[in-house]
Amino acid sequence: MDCLFCKIIAGEIPSKKAYEDDDMFAFYDINPQAPVHILVIPKTHIPSVDGLNAENSAVVGKIFAKIPEIAKAAGITNGYRVISNCGDDACQSVKHLHFHILGGAQLSEKMA
Repeated sequence: MDCLFCKIIAGEIPSKKAYEDDDMFAFYDINPQAPVHILVIPKTHIPSVDGLNAENSAVVGKIFAKIPEIAKAAGITNGYRVISNCGDDACQSVKHLHFHILGGAQLSEKMA
C-alpha cells in the first residue's frame, strides 16, 4: 500500500506526534491552516468517511472521544473546529480517513 498516512503510522515518514494509542495516531499538519492544526487518523486504513461500515466505525467514536483531550493538550482553550474531507470534490488529498483539529485562534466563519 502506498498510503502516506500508513507510512507515518509505521514510522517510515517522520511526524510531530500529538497523541498515539492502539487505535489512532494524531500528529501536527506540516501545512497548518490555523495556529494549531492536528490530524487524527485511525491506524486501520479506511479510505474516507465513505469507507466506514459496521465493522470499522467504532474507531470513529474512539477518535471523537479523544479529540477534546488532544485539543486541550495542544493548548486549545477557547474552541476548535473538526473537519473531515471526503472525496475529490471536498479536496481530500490523502485517501486515508482523517480528522483535522483546527484551533488556537478565532477561525473564520467561512468554511472555504
